[in-house]
Amino acid sequence: MMRTRPLKVALLGCGVVGSEVARIMTTHADDLAARIGAPVELAGVAVRRPSKVREGIPAELVTTDATALVKRGDIDVVVEVIGGIEPARTLITTAFGHGASVVSANKALLAQDGAALHAAAEEHGKDLYYEAAVAGAIPLIRPLRESLAGDKVNRVLGIVNGTTNFILDKMDSTGAGYQEALDEATALGYAEADPTADVEGFDAAAKAAILAGIGFHTRVRLDDVYREGMTEVTAADFRSAKEMGCTIKLLAICERSKDGASVTARVHPAMIPLTHPLASVRGAYNAVFVESDAAGQLMFYGPGAGGAPTASAVLGDLVAVCRNRLNGATGPGESAYAALHVSPMGDVVTRYHISLDVADKPGVLAQVATVFAEHGVSIDTVRQQGKDGEASLVVVTHRASDASLSGTVEALRKLDTVRGVASIMRVEGE
Repeated sequence: MMRTRPLKVALLGCGVVGSEVARIMTTHADDLAARIGAPVELAGVAVRRPSKVREGIPAELVTTDATALVKRGDIDVVVEVIGGIEPARTLITTAFGHGASVVSANKALLAQDGAALHAAAEEHGKDLYYEAAVAGAIPLIRPLRESLAGDKVNRVLGIVNGTTNFILDKMDSTGAGYQEALDEATALGYAEADPTADVEGFDAAAKAAILAGIGFHTRVRLDDVYREGMTEVTAADFRSAKEMGCTIKLLAICERSKDGASVTARVHPAMIPLTHPLASVRGAYNAVFVESDAAGQLMFYGPGAGGAPTASAVLGDLVAVCRNRLNGATGPGESAYAALHVSPMGDVVTRYHISLDVADKPGVLAQVATVFAEHGVSIDTVRQQGKDGEASLVVVTHRASDASLSGTVEALRKLDTVRGVASIMRVEGE
């Protein structure tokens, strides 16, 4: 039997995502009520610019006083889609203290202060859900913390930023340079006017911290994630990748060590074999590849950004939280019991593709090989092309630690025959 008294929802933010949340709540009100077991009512919308016309939202619901809205006491669920650290953090904790559960899409805040937010939710017996914080519409958070709760996740490897995937895909398919591909992404609305958060990997790093924390039952903060942007990726790198049967993606990689005692989380461009499922992810789409003991290999794919896709994830959380509210229960909270050590990037072991500019004369290859051997880095393949006294030497290593590779590159730079290091890129997915 459906309860007649509606569950009241406060919406913080009414931009691209927030406006879609409000629209779906209105147009799908009957369906949502049937799925929840009670109607849901949009009780207030906090915005920065109240004079802006917001279609479908009554003017009397709009306020600039977000604090007063979350303190009302009659709000059942607060939906936070304003982003950033403050005032979002204070508003969320205030909402818990005044009896509301929270649905958030705030990846930056969750990556930085997720543990404190979970603690506040637990203290007040409320829910904190955030499916929309990672990979937009793709169901990922709930499968990791619920569907795979009885399994052991060993690796999460993913494309979690649509802007960077669009740019790299364009460079791969057309031979365009980075700036040309970025300009097209901006013109089409895939890239912000200031794309720094995307192209420098900050956005993906926040998502990696969240995924690692959930997957490995360990607190992983944004500062624990190694981050490297993709602005230095060139058309020449893609030509080299194609020669190896690879493409290049900006990847978020979260791994459990072989002995199970530690984890790593990192974001960087990497060559990935064309045979790997992630290699076929085109345009602005996202995909996450999960490897676990019992389930094996799973792949989650779909639109990773945009108003409607992200709102879909928000509404899914809203339904779950409202159901919990009706049943007097809460869903899964933070699971950090494993408390595994988070290893630095220097401990990460992977393959490397190194392109060197060298003098085109006898003995260069021997000198380079000696440096690799002295630093304990085994070489898989070498390719050399030379002309007019200059040459390009491409070395692909077997698996080596980041620390040993760094020492190798430093020593290579000191060789008289090495003119420069053109590029260094990791090779993943094998």
